[in-house]
Amino acid sequence: MLRRLIIAVSMALLLAGCSTYHSTGRQQLEALPQHYSQFDLKLAWDTKVVGNQTLIEGMVQNVRYASMHDLEIWVTVLDPAGKVVARAMTFVIPMQLRIDETAEFGVKLPVAVTPGMKLRFTYKYTGNEGGSGTGTPFGGGSWMQSFDAVTPAR
Repeated sequence: MLRRLIIAVSMALLLAGCSTYHSTGRQQLEALPQHYSQFDLKLAWDTKVVGNQTLIEGMVQNVRYASMHDLEIWVTVLDPAGKVVARAMTFVIPMQLRIDETAEFGVKLPVAVTPGMKLRFTYKYTGNEGGSGTGTPFGGGSWMQSFDAVTPAR
């Protein structure tokens, strides 16, 4: 009887501990100054100019798929006419990001951006719905999305 009581109390404590868990990755994502949200992921970042380079450091969160594989993030600097000034990319590690998981990313651009410049973010990945196939509806598929952001004033 005592053994069952100990097991029941232990299980209750374990389950209570799980309900109060809060991801530090989500806290980091929310604390960053710039944000983008779409049906499949959330992205947040900070832009820092160091010498004649720009560092974009951020967090990404999978909010759609059972898992995302091979997530790439490209950042392109555009001049006022829309011409490409510089471009860089990174792979998000880990290479598999499960639903609600967050990961860090960093991109180093070979130019110093100034406030008001346009950055074009492009991300692409393979999503998996949780099935064993590679096609829809259960396997998922490849996806690519772009959005523009303006470099903030400091």
